Amino acid sequence: MTQISERDHEIDALYESLNRPRPVLVVLSGPSGVGKDATLNLMKQYYPSFHFVVTATTRPIRPGEVHGRDYYFVSMSEFAEMIEQGELLEYAVVYGEYKGIPKKHLREALASGQDVIMRIDVQGAATIRKLIPNAVTIFLTAESEEELIRRLRERKTEPPDKLKMRIATARQELRRIMEFDYVVVNREHQLEKTVEQVISIIIAEKSRVDWTPVEL
Repeated sequence: MTQISERDHEIDALYESLNRPRPVLVVLSGPSGVGKDATLNLMKQYYPSFHFVVTATTRPIRPGEVHGRDYYFVSMSEFAEMIEQGELLEYAVVYGEYKGIPKKHLREALASGQDVIMRIDVQGAATIRKLIPNAVTIFLTAESEEELIRRLRERKTEPPDKLKMRIATARQELRRIMEFDYVVVNREHQLEKTVEQVISIIIAEKSRVDWTPVEL
């Protein structure tokens, strides 16, 4: 009788959970050049109800980028103050510049029932996995290592020495693919299919029987 009562309690708890928002925190990562920004930009058009995390960075703004949309572009002094105030979920040095995730907007979005989408480098994703074990991690990649290097070369956003470093770093990051929950191949000229795959993963994760709320 006791076992039946416990089982009924578990079922009641499951249905109660299903009738409430079940927000998930999604980490979209992968090497430079795989199309993380392009994927997120298309997701923003199709699914504006998601909360897309904006990363703070000390790197200079690039042509076409917008402060507060692509990144929060801050000075080294401002970034240091954010660290001292404990305002960052995580931060790291990437290609000589600091990047970090502000906590405040994440908490507010999750509390309101919004799914949170976070674009972050492979190094940062490892930190997030330790801090938030139930975060959903997706590794975005190209069709092959050769294709990835071709995309990096064709961007022409950096001098040769920095490009060489990006290629070397990208090759190392590809070796960490097994650390992630999912992998999605962003094929050339198939961005919509890439977004569909990412959305399918999010829907499946929100439907898990063992779904648990994210705690920051």
